Amino acid sequence: MIGYHAMRLRWLAFLGAFVGITPALAATGPVAPAAHRSAPVPAQQGAVRILAVVNGSVITNQDVDARARLFVASSGLPLQPDIVDRLRPQILRQLIDERLRMQAVEAQHIVVQDKQIAAAIREIEQRNGLPAGALRARLVAGGVDFTTLIDQVRTEIGWTLLLRQNLGEQVKVSAAETAERMAALKQEVGKPEYHVAEIFIVLDNPAHAAEANRFADVVIKQLRAGAPFPVIAAQFSESQTALQGGDRGWVQPSELDPAVAKIVEEMPPGAISEPISVPGGIVIVHLIAKREIGHDMATMLSMRQVFLPFTEPLKPNAPTPQQIATLQRAQRIAAKVNGCDEMERIAADEHSARPADPGPVRLDQVNPPPLRAMLAALPIGKPSRPLVTSDGIAVMAVCSREEKNLDAVDKTQVEQQILEKRVELMSRQLQDDLRRKATIDIRQAAGGLAAQT
Repeated sequence: MIGYHAMRLRWLAFLGAFVGITPALAATGPVAPAAHRSAPVPAQQGAVRILAVVNGSVITNQDVDARARLFVASSGLPLQPDIVDRLRPQILRQLIDERLRMQAVEAQHIVVQDKQIAAAIREIEQRNGLPAGALRARLVAGGVDFTTLIDQVRTEIGWTLLLRQNLGEQVKVSAAETAERMAALKQEVGKPEYHVAEIFIVLDNPAHAAEANRFADVVIKQLRAGAPFPVIAAQFSESQTALQGGDRGWVQPSELDPAVAKIVEEMPPGAISEPISVPGGIVIVHLIAKREIGHDMATMLSMRQVFLPFTEPLKPNAPTPQQIATLQRAQRIAAKVNGCDEMERIAADEHSARPADPGPVRLDQVNPPPLRAMLAALPIGKPSRPLVTSDGIAVMAVCSREEKNLDAVDKTQVEQQILEKRVELMSRQLQDDLRRKATIDIRQAAGGLAAQT
């Protein structure tokens, strides 16, 4: 059944960049500097300006500024003001669509309770090893009003509930449908398959084509400069796959738009495409990996870890005494651990903020690449050197490496794929219907946006 899990994945992807969930290799000695981040985008000064009215509901320049600051904070890149300004028209369009979604939720008398929002945010904190309330502090420190996150989470939860209500019995995938799909997959053994992620930019008016392409060019430039694809997809993609950071999973060419399939077949793994025109908009594709169906060989790791949290976010040039002491503690752990059993025991003794056993890890999907290379070379049972993030320090050990064929047809995954396609189709149809019926008055430009009604 459609629930909150997919929505939460969107925010886990977003926070992975912002709170530093991905380990960065640290130098031995003082706490290593974190990645450079741009300063928060200040709110524009002056009077509040109405940019759009959506069925009588006002969107102001302050709303657009708040979302721009969220984008800058989540991208982790030093973005210039002119780049942010070029994003504002698309931000306004996104806010218009979100306002339409929330109006539809309210029209169906679907109430998103505060406790549901609080539970979603708390789960994000727990999965990132953060104490309660730490997320608010980190967003505020990045210049982001916490209500910006709350409003977006509220819309996501409400829209998910609305889709579930509209799908009704269609949320149940029959055994016959599953069996038919599994049989079709078995017939495809040996043919190419692609693991892709996407950012879908709606283009509902040909007059906005140049503007949409300019926005796509800005996004692609930031992605190629290192901005995390899941983060940008979660913020800007208007496909339902945004809930998973744009990840579509493994797909066959027949499941892609012909224009997308043609490009993907020629892309090397890891590449970001140029903008691709498809019905209804523009797609930016990230090819994560490719394989032959039925032959997905991968190196799987069993691991153990100890994570020691900081009491406040790391400032690159001014580590606190607690952060220095934490590094020294991590260095002592790395020096004395001998084997995974001992690593697990120390994780319990130290009350590690993250699980000692992170579960099976696929080596070729570990990021960043320096971490992947380190795990590939680390002797079995030997601890890594301390790995510093903005929120704490990890020590890791590889317990085993095993080559496996992971491409076994899984009934649960097939059912999920069928359901996801239904949800995506329903989401697009409902959003298009809302736009057709809406009265949208764009009164002032947001970075050059042409007025429309």
